[in-house]
Amino acid sequence: MQPTFITIENTPFHQQVIQRLPTQWENWPTDKGSRNDHTNNLPLVTKALHKKECQWPKKPVVFISDPHADAEAFEMSLVAAGVIEKTSEQLGDFSLTAYGKSVEVIIGGDCLDKGPSNLDLLRSIKALYKVKAKITLLAGNHDLRLRMGLLSMKRKKDAGNQHLFVRMGKKIVPLFKEVFEQYLEGTDWGKKIPDEDTCRRKLFPDEHWFNEFPFHAAGFLTAEGIDREVKKMHSKVEKFERHCLDAGLSLRHVYAAALHCQKLFLSKKGEFSWFFRKMELVTKRGSFLFLHAGLDDIMSQMLLKNGTKYVNKAFHKNLKRRDLFGFYYSSIANTFRTKYRDADLPLTEKGVKAIHKSGVKAVVQGHVNRVQGQRLALKKGLIHIEADITLDRNSRQLEGLEGTGVGATLINKEQGIVGISCDYPSIKVLDPEQFTLLYAA
Repeated sequence: MQPTFITIENTPFHQQVIQRLPTQWENWPTDKGSRNDHTNNLPLVTKALHKKECQWPKKPVVFISDPHADAEAFEMSLVAAGVIEKTSEQLGDFSLTAYGKSVEVIIGGDCLDKGPSNLDLLRSIKALYKVKAKITLLAGNHDLRLRMGLLSMKRKKDAGNQHLFVRMGKKIVPLFKEVFEQYLEGTDWGKKIPDEDTCRRKLFPDEHWFNEFPFHAAGFLTAEGIDREVKKMHSKVEKFERHCLDAGLSLRHVYAAALHCQKLFLSKKGEFSWFFRKMELVTKRGSFLFLHAGLDDIMSQMLLKNGTKYVNKAFHKNLKRRDLFGFYYSSIANTFRTKYRDADLPLTEKGVKAIHKSGVKAVVQGHVNRVQGQRLALKKGLIHIEADITLDRNSRQLEGLEGTGVGATLINKEQGIVGISCDYPSIKVLDPEQFTLLYAA
């Protein structure tokens, strides 16, 4: 049967979306697994929870994470969730449905990189603001890497910042190509751009960085984290220029495009200045904490003692700090970067107790992409609803998935937790009573 919580208009575009979606629903599936591999396992989740009733968001939440530069996937997912109806097949042409006016859309970060067009995706999000949707935009690691890379060009080079531009890697190259083609091509763009060798010196870490960084990072990163960072940079330094050349860009093109990105994203009057300005690190709705990646003990304690408003204010103040290293490897940045590896800042039982005491019963995240829809996972004894369902078509092609991704995660007190994905045969539903009963086990 067609689930009653999905209403989609009967137009060719909307029918295209309907054809990609499952038509049946099922109770949220369980499968065998252990605490270590983080698989769906409702019995394990049951043991992890306190005997307290779940508080649901006052306003229904539609969570869409990791759109990764695919505007079509983003808009199709909004249609699939019943938030918008398209007024034409052109990107950005849509209006809110009655349901769309009643919900909050939380974008879980990672709007940039991977997909077909960064600029189209940003313009689609802007169009959603223009139709007066209630939106919360969360910070993702791919998003903040751009900001750190652009800011590093403005800073005096030191061991903590001079690698941050190249650290963006090959996934940022398509953005620079887009910006060059849409804003600079056909202009006298090269007049004030230095020669290729000078651009290389400005953008790349110098020869001493690999020896200096481990000492600079000591006391901030774990030994595993330092080792991982150095190995990653060896690869990125070796390959970055080649990726640029493969895209038809010299380092002069890249340098010019990066300078223009500073105007677009960092200047107050830039076309995309709203992007970082509107970002939040975390947001809490009822017993659910929404963020991009995960938590550590420091952030858990901060949320317990000071709340989300303080954390988001600290996030924005740190975005402006001159010490890029101190920000990018801090507990704040760990929130949009962690995968709970040994190289990440730790979340222990102490942190889990703190976050439970703050009223959070489940974390809703992106960052870890799934190929069979959303997953309920137990990580470090804390429930995580993994909602990155691989939307962008380039990632899907690499993972053997067909077409453009479509899906969203709905959280509200009427239906509970609803996982919609074109890559799973049914719509997953964990109803409110079932979720609340977990706390009584």
